[in-house]
Amino acid sequence: MTKLPKWADVALIPFLNLAIAFILSGLVIFAIGENPFAALVTMIKGAFGSTYGWGYTLYYTTNFIFTGLAVSIAFKAAMFNIGGEGQAIIGGLGVGLACLFIPTALMPHWSFALVYAMIAGAIFGGGWALIPAYLQAKRGSHVVITTIMFNFIAASVMGYLLIKPLKAKGAQESASASFPEVTHLPTLHELLAPLGINFSKSAPANVSLFVALAMCVVVYLLMNRSRLGYEIRAFGLSPTASVYAGISPTKIIIVAMMLSGALSGLMAINATMGQHERLILNAVEGAGFIGIAVALMGRNHPFGVFLAALLFGFLYQGGSELSLWTKIPRDLIIVIQGLVILFTGALDNMVRMPVERLFIAAAKRKEA
Repeated sequence: MTKLPKWADVALIPFLNLAIAFILSGLVIFAIGENPFAALVTMIKGAFGSTYGWGYTLYYTTNFIFTGLAVSIAFKAAMFNIGGEGQAIIGGLGVGLACLFIPTALMPHWSFALVYAMIAGAIFGGGWALIPAYLQAKRGSHVVITTIMFNFIAASVMGYLLIKPLKAKGAQESASASFPEVTHLPTLHELLAPLGINFSKSAPANVSLFVALAMCVVVYLLMNRSRLGYEIRAFGLSPTASVYAGISPTKIIIVAMMLSGALSGLMAINATMGQHERLILNAVEGAGFIGIAVALMGRNHPFGVFLAALLFGFLYQGGSELSLWTKIPRDLIIVIQGLVILFTGALDNMVRMPVERLFIAAAKRKEA
């Protein structure tokens, strides 16, 4: 036996990583004089105890599904796309331009506006990822370095546009004009009301959630049921062998990164179009970086990405409620999120190796 069973790799290791992170977080909360069990109950009630909490949890989950899927595709091609933040920012620019400048005559219904925005967000996000991809494929520049740099460039570009050309006339804040009403996406309250379900009007979760779930299915089919997906996976497992098999490294690097950037750009239909309904600074709110942890915890599988995104949606919304109703500072919530990321990512082998030894020892005893 040389590796863990599939169920242990997919479920047991993430569960143990998560358990350790929560235990350490509980110890930190206890050290500052708060009850960790009461804190956990507050987080659960805040995230899942009402339709308002569910609405925010699902809103964050939607963002993390898009960015988690984006990172997972790059991982499959043996690339670490750390530029999801910048790609989502530029994707938001594409969504904003589509909502602001496509004539309303071409958008008789919100569904038309959603299609235009999705196309624009994907093109802008994918186009922003194309530059680091080209630099790696043709110039050997490491994609981690270039994507980090492009995050800052994207933020600067958006900052300039929102204090100069795209700033609403007469406005004091750095933001564009509000999008036309026809581009406003229906919230879960509006979608569920005809079914007799009374969902919170104040919650920002909207139809983008279903787009994100559809993207999980699309990515699964792409990566597991298509020739392109096979080529991406083969290249990620062994670039040398894939070249021998006739797969072009340049093609895979560029296509995988553009797909990754397009998915990050699609996040803007939820944050920019669905929630803020205008272009603002920092609409991404770190979701590009959280996507890395979501992909790692989800083992780069679309269903795993969905579950991990829901977990981080819970942490975001539950953490907000925790800082609101207790004396636990908001900064400590960031520490909890950081511990989850640390154990699911950087320290994964700290749990994996002892568990592998236990399984190997159990297998040897069974053989004996």
